[in-house]
Amino acid sequence: MTAPFPTPGVDAPNGFARPVLSGPPRLDVRGLSKAFGGVPAIDNVSLTVRGHEFVAVLGPSGAGKTTLFRCVAGLLAPDAGDIRIGGRDISEMRGAERRRIAVVFQQFNLVNRLTAMENVLAGRLGYVAAWRGWTRRFTRADRLLALSCLDRVGLLAQAMQRADTLSGGQQQRVAIARALAQRPDLIVADEPVASLDPQTSVSVLELLRGIAHTEGVGIVCSLHQVHFARAYADRIVGLMGGKVVVDAPAAAFDEAAFANLYGPQADAGSSEGRRD
Repeated sequence: MTAPFPTPGVDAPNGFARPVLSGPPRLDVRGLSKAFGGVPAIDNVSLTVRGHEFVAVLGPSGAGKTTLFRCVAGLLAPDAGDIRIGGRDISEMRGAERRRIAVVFQQFNLVNRLTAMENVLAGRLGYVAAWRGWTRRFTRADRLLALSCLDRVGLLAQAMQRADTLSGGQQQRVAIARALAQRPDLIVADEPVASLDPQTSVSVLELLRGIAHTEGVGIVCSLHQVHFARAYADRIVGLMGGKVVVDAPAAAFDEAAFANLYGPQADAGSSEGRRD
């Protein structure tokens, strides 16, 4: 078996310091189960994500990652189990409380005809009167925050460009800035680099890791590339057949963990590029 341990120039995280984790979890999932037509998609899944922590979720096609992320994002109701965001049961969160969870999608989900800044301001919709969102008449404070978020992702100079004139990597950065504008406790990143080239993927993952470590947001991120998970995540959770089979610090994700997750005959190539 050939596993990605290590990949020079990619796996080395350039000596960044792992954060000191403390306080209650930003995300606490306990005994989560969901079935479709009687077939379990996830079965008794438990995991936590703390502030300042970047957790990568790995697993082969059909492992249940998409179902887990849809449940955590509040887009799908589980059959059993609990999901708590900052100690609050997600099933009891209504309206503005939902802004505590921000989602970064694989396909960016931007409004192409709007500028980067206008797309980022969508992250403020949970904070303002509905008429401000409809008319896009946001307050000066919200506009300054949007600019600050674009600056954080390195796109201040592109604030007034239409989204459809930006590259794929730039569009994903706008999506991350929009998530930051929500001032969330948790960012759920569902395959955020699946549509990007390797070098752009590195820059996006470095950005997400930096946001987690410096701004205290908890980030849970699904990936298909094991070498990226080992390089940029603090912890790796592995799903197989809807169950958690690996939950370990990224540095401890060795060949045995790789084989446990993907099977003894798998290699690095077979674990990348798959879809749930």
